[in-house]
Amino acid sequence: RVEDILPGIYEEGKVPFILLLDRITDVRNFGAILRTAECAGVNAVVIPSRNSAQLNAGTVKSSAGAIFNVPICRSDNLKDTLDYIKQSGLRVAAATEKAEQTCFTADLTGPLVLLLGSEGEGISAEYLKKADVHVRIPVLGETESLNVSVAAGVLMYEVVRQRAAK
Repeated sequence: RVEDILPGIYEEGKVPFILLLDRITDVRNFGAILRTAECAGVNAVVIPSRNSAQLNAGTVKSSAGAIFNVPICRSDNLKDTLDYIKQSGLRVAAATEKAEQTCFTADLTGPLVLLLGSEGEGISAEYLKKADVHVRIPVLGETESLNVSVAAGVLMYEVVRQRAAK
């Protein structure tokens, strides 16, 4: 549970960086996201107890073993989890192609939750409302959007870049 992990992140003097995945069900995407999250120094990944990719051999393989190095927190109620996270001093940045602000102009340097949704449906409206900032990745080609694991990688490393520049 994120409630068990977050206090320890603060106690270690770290600036929290948490990934929250809303209805990411594809095991390969989930594994790839976990691999990048571990490489980018994400402190924890929060997923819903239902409507989420399974933690199985496919996830282990596609994460290249990173699944064992990044805490995965299941949540029975993402709305309550988001409320707790926000009350703990983290800002929520929601990735949505409908955002006006790009990830390159948004301030992603402080304690942060990066919220990503499923490729088909995006982030649930009730979670999107809880976000402090909505960000998008500029898409310069004809294709509408990036694969969710690729988008997650771009966004996580934008957080890394901004934090390193401070």
